[in-house]
Amino acid sequence: MSESAPIPANTNLPELSVSELAQAVKRTVERDFDRVRVRGELGRVLIAKSGHLYVDLKDENATISTVMWKANVAALSFKPEEGLEVVVEGRLSTYPGRSQYQLIAERMSPAGVGALLAQLEKLKSKLAAEGLFAPARKKPIPYLPRVIGVVTSPTGAVIRDILHRLGERFPRRVLLWPVLVQGPEAAGQVARAIRGFNALQGDLRPDVLIVARGGGSIEDLWAFNEEIVVRAAAESEIPLISAVGHETDTTLIDFASDLRAPTPTGAAEKAVPVRAELIERVEMLEGRLKGGLVRGLERRRAEVRAASARLPRLETLFQIPHQRFDRAAERLNAALVANTRLAQSKLDRVAARLRPQALTQDVARRRDMLARAAARLKPAMARTLDAHRKHLEGAGRMLESLSHKSVLARGFVMVQREDGSLVRAAKDLNAGDVIDLTFADDHRKAVVDPTASGEAGAKSRAKPKPGGGQGSLF
Repeated sequence: MSESAPIPANTNLPELSVSELAQAVKRTVERDFDRVRVRGELGRVLIAKSGHLYVDLKDENATISTVMWKANVAALSFKPEEGLEVVVEGRLSTYPGRSQYQLIAERMSPAGVGALLAQLEKLKSKLAAEGLFAPARKKPIPYLPRVIGVVTSPTGAVIRDILHRLGERFPRRVLLWPVLVQGPEAAGQVARAIRGFNALQGDLRPDVLIVARGGGSIEDLWAFNEEIVVRAAAESEIPLISAVGHETDTTLIDFASDLRAPTPTGAAEKAVPVRAELIERVEMLEGRLKGGLVRGLERRRAEVRAASARLPRLETLFQIPHQRFDRAAERLNAALVANTRLAQSKLDRVAARLRPQALTQDVARRRDMLARAAARLKPAMARTLDAHRKHLEGAGRMLESLSHKSVLARGFVMVQREDGSLVRAAKDLNAGDVIDLTFADDHRKAVVDPTASGEAGAKSRAKPKPGGGQGSLF
């Protein structure tokens, strides 16, 4: 084995630590490559939990480790995938811990029109599958809106073209929501503008929206292909007209809008009718209406005349009723005379019966009948009363014979408890019970003797009241 060459003892090279050398390399790389734009294919793609993006940017001969911090990842308009060709803009740096250099990406976009179109078709298929482009979601554009909301750049020619065409056709109130129409921030501003117009209430709320931008490349129009813009357009409750680019340009917002216009000027034409044409049409319709009314009246007048010619004359219609009336009048006079004579005859017969002599005789006859009836009524009433009196006296005697008082008068006593219930047998009484004794002439209280039992029953002594009868023992 050959020996290596010895290190000279005396050298002018400074002695550096590993860290010092790594930092020197880092400063050199960052100074010389502080701004680079690199095109390549994405290899390994990793989005960490922190939100940072780590990818390998490669071509057929080399690979560069690339990192994009979370804030820049959130601004990406596409999803990085392995195999996608992209253009990355950023700066070179080193990672001393592994002694390797890396690209710190600040911006990343698909490389070339083909990549953009592929990404566009993928997003279009996804949104179409969700039904955002379905014709059933389309809302009709109001014929003559009161307020028109415009989402576009306030400095471009688009807003001037829209205002000029509206002024020519039918001047309306226009509310402009100024936004960027190109660049990374354009999509978010356009989406917020659409949702902001929908959040307005009262007189400021537009009846129709116009989202407009002039022509440009697919990269220039890309903001209107962003998912956030397409969803905002599909969710808009206010009818929306898209007018992005020239007639040959198509963006995804055109599929989500309620109506697509080829140009911003065309959007203004679709938003309002031509005032002069509208006035002319109204006047034409007014003339047709008046002519129709006149012709209708003339036709009705001719029909009435034709019908009148077929109708009989008025005198002819009343001839027969006149004759019937005359004949009825003649019969009425004769009938009145005959009826009067008949009534007079009846009156004469009744009057003959109503003479004073006949009335006097009838009154005398009826008075005599009343006197005879009164003479028969008095003895009949006396006999009836006597019969009822005898019947009542017999019922009284029977009632008295059946009454308990007659039994008491023969020396019997009625025994009752304090509650008034009748005592029928000695066994029903207990020693010490208080009883009520009813005699023929008075009442007495008694207490059942507790020493008495058996056949002796209850013994009780009742003290006679003054003037009362003699007490009995029980």
